[in-house]
Amino acid sequence: MLSRTAGNLFWAGRYIERADFVARLTDATLRLAALPSSYGGDIDAWRSALAAAGVAQAYSERHPELAEETALQFLSLDPENASSMRCCIEKARNNARAVRTALTVEAWEAINGAWLDIQRFGTRFDSRPTLARLLDAVKAAALAFDGSTHRTLLRTEGYFFLRLGAAIERADNTARLLDVKYHLLLPREEPVGGSLDYFQWTTILRTVSALTAYRHVYRDSVKPWLVADLLILNRRMPRSLAVCAADAVRYLDQLANESGRRGPAHRLAVANANKLAAGRIDAIFASGLHEYVTDFIAENNRLGMAVADQYLF
Repeated sequence: MLSRTAGNLFWAGRYIERADFVARLTDATLRLAALPSSYGGDIDAWRSALAAAGVAQAYSERHPELAEETALQFLSLDPENASSMRCCIEKARNNARAVRTALTVEAWEAINGAWLDIQRFGTRFDSRPTLARLLDAVKAAALAFDGSTHRTLLRTEGYFFLRLGAAIERADNTARLLDVKYHLLLPREEPVGGSLDYFQWTTILRTVSALTAYRHVYRDSVKPWLVADLLILNRRMPRSLAVCAADAVRYLDQLANESGRRGPAHRLAVANANKLAAGRIDAIFASGLHEYVTDFIAENNRLGMAVADQYLF
């Protein structure tokens, strides 16, 4: 497979995953911001959302003051924000169009239909019902594309690059969400286990569609160390760091089988997966959750760059 084709598929997978994450993050933050200020419903919720999406600096460069409406516009339809839902869908569609023959009709129609749908919203939403429809449309588009690729694409290099990009992006999103929660959402004077802590951790679980999974696995009240265990180490949770790291290894293994060679990307992926497999949540908290997650984000970024160096250039 040409490196250009591989790159387009890799980034199509990443951009679709990012659009879905930003939509879920926005939806969850709307819930949190709607709470009384004593339960965390204030402007800090949007500051945290921008940080989790990795666009806090880009936002502050264009908007000197933080406001809910401008944050919503920035995350949803702003054509100047490279990580807005609109831009992510557009970039995913452009990447898919460049390798149209590598996709099935169903996969192409899913991503092309998503772009046509989001174009109808323009570059600004005019009401909260419109925003709700936008969020639903983006989440549905991600599910449709994911389902169509899973059900119709041959298990060849194209599929593996697509899924590898999604796995690396998903890991980055989950890690950033955990890091922001630990450092930005919980005020210093609020005790762990308090009412504010409960609503914020519940918001985190809703963002990654894991609230039901949490109740099923732990059958306990929402506790930060159990939420962290679910999203970092649980091997049955699709968005956990452990599962994303294992997925990256699996897809790189498949690519190695196709090409007959391995490289630095595979070694980094295996090292990340092994570290998570050997992890224990009590040890992670004892050494510092922020430090652990920050290290993971850095290693995950290194993996993405190694994949690019090895396959995409």
